[in-house]
Amino acid sequence: MPKAHPLTSDNLIRILFGSSAFQMLNAGCQLGLFSLLSQRPRSTSAVIAEELALQPRPTQVLLLGTTALGLTACEGDRYRNAELVETMFRDHSWEIMEDLVAFESHIVYPIEVDFVESLRRNTNVGLRRFEGNGTDLYHRLAANPDLQMLFYRCMRSWSRLSNPILVAKADLTGVHRILDVGGGDGVNAVALAKANPQAEFTILDLPDVADIARRKIAEHGLSGRISFQEGDIFTDQYPAGHDCVLFANQLVIWSPEENLTLLNKAWQLLPDSGRVLIFSAISDDTGDGPLYAALDNVYFATLPARRSMIYHWKQYEDWLTTAGFSKIERFPGGSWTPHGVISARK
Repeated sequence: MPKAHPLTSDNLIRILFGSSAFQMLNAGCQLGLFSLLSQRPRSTSAVIAEELALQPRPTQVLLLGTTALGLTACEGDRYRNAELVETMFRDHSWEIMEDLVAFESHIVYPIEVDFVESLRRNTNVGLRRFEGNGTDLYHRLAANPDLQMLFYRCMRSWSRLSNPILVAKADLTGVHRILDVGGGDGVNAVALAKANPQAEFTILDLPDVADIARRKIAEHGLSGRISFQEGDIFTDQYPAGHDCVLFANQLVIWSPEENLTLLNKAWQLLPDSGRVLIFSAISDDTGDGPLYAALDNVYFATLPARRSMIYHWKQYEDWLTTAGFSKIERFPGGSWTPHGVISARK
């Protein structure tokens, strides 16, 4: 992954006004600016104002912001999307980006004010912004049905962004039954099931997400190969009969001690030569990037669980070794997201 360039005045401005930069992106999404310019490139500011139902002043504010950030470009008084934005419209990935922006706006931004206190107290102080019981976000979402639907919709988009890496790097040759621990609404199991027709999957997750998962699985016609078992991944027994355990975007949520507990449970479940797969955003062992992982850690340090964090590769490998696994291999994704797969054998 490329490292950060030396700090310049322009870079410092982008950091200082980082929240404002995001709000320009968020406004462009919510108001429909980018969609409009994809349909009608080279629109004038007057046309944009009329189509977005904005007065001239806020239109000027919005267009100055998006253009200065490079999200849009102008020639005189005619505006178009940046080429990257337009490419994302063409390949239908912009809809994913809009979900990611919604996630940051509705889930992350309200809790980021608690980041400093979360660092001081070494716990997820931002959880206090969510009603309900439990010490992690996932248990509290049940008390917020609308937010729960938004959360899992956005999680699905995060997974759509990174799942090509999971499918490409997770070798399921010879594997028959996979236990997807904390598999949520089934987005990871569905992607892997389509790519590996010989394999069956069991998702183990909280009862609150069961209906969502079963509906999504049925929509893909995979109810015969993907089942859902309700349970707590820490306290309930893992169902027998699986020769692979998958932790997809799961171990990033928990503390080192909790992760070792989960890996020990996987070890106890698996037969000899059984496989464990870890899929996650992962930071570099060198401790200086990538930037995606570094900035995403604000969310993980402040909200999901008491000790959430984007760990580096060697930390996962050390836990696997401690749990008794061997033949540990790492498979970086090679994408602009820092996702990768770690594979190990019992």
